[in-house]
Amino acid sequence: MPKVGITTTVPVEVIYAAGRVPVDLNNVFIADENPQSLIEEAELAGYPRNLCAWIKGIYSTVLKNQDIRTLIAVTQGDCSNTHALMETLQLAGVEIVPFAYPYDRDVDLLRLQMEKVMHFFDVTWEQVREQKKRLDRVRSRVWELDRLTWEENCVSGWDNHLYQISCSDFNGDPEKFAAEVDYILEKARLSEPRTGELRLGYIGVPPIMGELYPYLEERGARIVFNETQRQFTMPFDTTDPVEQYRFYTYPYGVFYRLEDIGREAARRKLDGIIHYAQSFCFRQIEDLIIREKLDFPLLTLEGDKPGRLDARTRMRLDVFLDMLR
Repeated sequence: MPKVGITTTVPVEVIYAAGRVPVDLNNVFIADENPQSLIEEAELAGYPRNLCAWIKGIYSTVLKNQDIRTLIAVTQGDCSNTHALMETLQLAGVEIVPFAYPYDRDVDLLRLQMEKVMHFFDVTWEQVREQKKRLDRVRSRVWELDRLTWEENCVSGWDNHLYQISCSDFNGDPEKFAAEVDYILEKARLSEPRTGELRLGYIGVPPIMGELYPYLEERGARIVFNETQRQFTMPFDTTDPVEQYRFYTYPYGVFYRLEDIGREAARRKLDGIIHYAQSFCFRQIEDLIIREKLDFPLLTLEGDKPGRLDARTRMRLDVFLDMLR
């Protein structure tokens, strides 16, 4: 089936309804055997060094995967640099389908945006709703995985991150992905609950350095709340596809996100929160609002390129954990 690249979470039900395979380009980029080389290739092509590494990685990932000839690019509600990414990929012959989340969560504008994408792929609301039922059956398994993470303490922070973030495209095969989650769920239910750990929340965009999760667990702490990754699972009680993407917090204002963060932080009894900000991202500015509004111990981390945690970041994490203890 033809593949459709996506720059972040979009109404993936439309893509599956069209008989195509969604590909979250962020996940393909970061899982590459050498993601740093993809960044360097984009810089050689003319992308500036002081630009978000995710954008550069997505650019080179699309060029590397020639079977991805169509791209749904989120023009509002994600990185503003996506506009230039669209144009450079269009120059390379990739078909671009723009999609915009309305800043004020206006339901009519959101429905219109979804219908424009549906028109492009020639699918109906009936087909989209049918795919939502199909995907919600898979999502419900990941919701249970999340519950086992924070309530039963049987799942690692990394597994919580990995399987939630994969709900952006279900790895291109929802049923196969569901079987993988079932296996993890079975293992989790048979394991002994973890005790004595600091309970941390992780907010902001997913980290570009995956070593964060095992490093924390080596030091007696575990992330039991992944904000954005959890949002990718669409953990909302609605049968309406439009409302589903209206409840989804990531593409909207920081104050709407903070409502969800505060609610989950209290429910999961967090000891502290790590706010991750990607270098050269406008979301770094939101850190001042988050610090003002969240009544939890907070550590802000900044990441630039893929790789291991640097010594400075390790030291800051160690000091933060010592402070929480």
